[in-house]
Amino acid sequence: MVSGGARKVFDLVKKQEAWRKNCVNLIASENVMSPCAQAVTMTDFMHRYAEGLPGKRYYQGTKFIDELESWAMQLYAEIFEATHADTRPVSGTGANLAVFMALTQPGDTFFATGVPAGGHISYEKFGSAGVRGLQIEHYAYDFDNMQIDAGKSIEAIKEKKPKLVGIGGSLFQFPHPAREFAKAAHDLNVPLWYDIAHVAGLIAGGKFHKQPFKDGVDFMTMSIHKTFPGPQGGAIVANVKDAQGEERWKALQKAVFPGTVSSHHIYRIPPLVITCLEFKEFGKAYAEQIVKNSQALGRHLSDLGFNVLFKSKGFTESHQIAVDVSKEGGGRLVGQKLEEANIILNKNLLPYDEPNKAVNPSGIRIGSQEMTKFGMKEAEMKRVAELINAVVHENRPPESVRSEVVEFRREFQEQGYCFPESDLKELLEGAEPLAV
Repeated sequence: MVSGGARKVFDLVKKQEAWRKNCVNLIASENVMSPCAQAVTMTDFMHRYAEGLPGKRYYQGTKFIDELESWAMQLYAEIFEATHADTRPVSGTGANLAVFMALTQPGDTFFATGVPAGGHISYEKFGSAGVRGLQIEHYAYDFDNMQIDAGKSIEAIKEKKPKLVGIGGSLFQFPHPAREFAKAAHDLNVPLWYDIAHVAGLIAGGKFHKQPFKDGVDFMTMSIHKTFPGPQGGAIVANVKDAQGEERWKALQKAVFPGTVSSHHIYRIPPLVITCLEFKEFGKAYAEQIVKNSQALGRHLSDLGFNVLFKSKGFTESHQIAVDVSKEGGGRLVGQKLEEANIILNKNLLPYDEPNKAVNPSGIRIGSQEMTKFGMKEAEMKRVAELINAVVHENRPPESVRSEVVEFRREFQEQGYCFPESDLKELLEGAEPLAV
């Protein structure tokens, strides 16, 4: 007899799946795996360990994951035009912590973007950098142009002499000035690290900061589940040019294992390989449409009276736009009202917000990557803007808008930019049997 508790678990899972299929999902840090990638997620690998690197394990029974993981690292290096790749970090934040563990010592100074200006919490004293005991310095910010002040920041780098220089972030509409920061870092003989968690798929697709390694970036960390639509996890890629770079890479790998992970959740590897194969075929078109959609959504929201940041620069070059909704009650209120209408996004600090405003910041952050994957294009972004406007500016009851959202989303249930779901039967039936 099925227990009431188990029944409730299945009930909640079904509710979640049904709900989010009927939402316009605009969280900038989320995406969905393709049907083929999902099909190879719940496998025997879910139950297994594979500590170490392929061919150098601390457990037996890993011959098939060795082949898959070697393939994943090879594909990932190719996609990012890197010399080395490590797909073992279990999150982007975990990859960042590995960087701190490998390349700094407690008490060292580290430069990065502050959270209100778009930095990630892992760069802060209350995040991974603080766990490592680093002294965090934030870049100067140019509020007139709404971007990092490269000149003042580089002067501060020269003065403070950090052991690590970082760029990138989590509110990330335009590329950071990698070339300038690379020179400043390399003059101090320290590496330039680029956190591309949000824009990894756009960089790999050639639509955002093309070829960062050519601009002097030494290594990049990332999530593998945002604009790159793989399983939840992290990765590190590097451009190793000399013995010093090779030494740093070995330190990074040791910081991943045994430093920050034991089991690295190897069930993620088969769907990651599928995602890499799909991305090599469809990634360029996907990245291009993501950026088109973000720019279109920014333009339509602006036309409806929203204060979308970076209007003079075309709003964005990434999957994200940022909207100041302080006059509409703040990010928390707006986010909650939109959720009631099945429009899912998140509140977000903006560069001029004080950190203590995080409970109800001025902004909301909107990402286009998931709805792009389900086939929405520029015309649909206009409709998304109208639905947001109906809740926020027209003050229509969210439940009345919800029915329109559900009807609108009904036409966008099948994923694109991936192997078609119709291939699944052939793939599953054609898998080579094992003689045991």
